[in-house]
Amino acid sequence: MQVSWWVEVIVRPNCLDAFEALTGEMVASTRDEQGVLAYQRFISHDRQTVYVHERYEHSDAAVAHLVKFAAIFGERYGRLVERKRFLVLGDPSDELRALLDKYEATYHRPFGPFPYWG
Repeated sequence: MQVSWWVEVIVRPNCLDAFEALTGEMVASTRDEQGVLAYQRFISHDRQTVYVHERYEHSDAAVAHLVKFAAIFGERYGRLVERKRFLVLGDPSDELRALLDKYEATYHRPFGPFPYWG
């Protein structure tokens, strides 16, 4: 089952250029990962809030991504932004939940018995 998340981060003062450079590294690194369906970033009009959207084919792909992210980018990422909200959509595995809990994620299951797509 697919799993995705929306993360809202506040860019620390005077860190936007460094965060943009780091994001470029992350995009290039993630492009070759298996099971990544969407990997996008959006910025608010005032250029202080970044919204992260990621979607994975299944929990195993998301776990692989998060393990790699933490090892390579996690420390720098944490110095540049403050995480405000981490919404997980879908039904992540217990292994994925254990990783996401470190980010104070909240979980949201599909609504109703409908045959959603996309």
